Amino acid sequence: MEEIVNKVAQSGLETIDLEQFYPQGEIVIFDLKPFLFMEMILKEKDFRAALQSHDWEQYRGKNVGIVCSVDTVIPMWAYMLVMTSLEPVAAYAGFGNAEFIYSTLYLRSLNTINVADYTDKRIVIKGCGDKRVSEVAFAEITRLLRPVVKSIMYGEPCSTVPIYKKKA
Repeated sequence: MEEIVNKVAQSGLETIDLEQFYPQGEIVIFDLKPFLFMEMILKEKDFRAALQSHDWEQYRGKNVGIVCSVDTVIPMWAYMLVMTSLEPVAAYAGFGNAEFIYSTLYLRSLNTINVADYTDKRIVIKGCGDKRVSEVAFAEITRLLRPVVKSIMYGEPCSTVPIYKKKA
């Protein structure tokens, strides 16, 4: 009887599952619109008073995107004031919609990788999984690893799409 050889195991490929870096925690939106006079005009005194009386604890441990859903002029300092209240309670807060915050958190997580650990390795970026992995994550992992790896492939070790191969 012929011995079965696991060629995938012998290939020296190392798989990176981007789901391991998936952003953690709920993402919520803080909209400036309800804090504006007639939901259109920012009056500094009223705005400051409304922020002071707002329940910031509802954002504790959450990821918060700051937006203004109405098309009006908002001075830059208004976003800064909101941030001074969110920063102490939110897990993360930043300007942008939920998709932008999700992408930002993914980038932050991926940037914790010690790229040197992958020097001269053959890498497969796992393609399928249980969670939706953003295009941002696939682009960023490629940007981070390309300078140091021997090769990058996409998919599963048994069926990959070549992405990059270092020239000898």
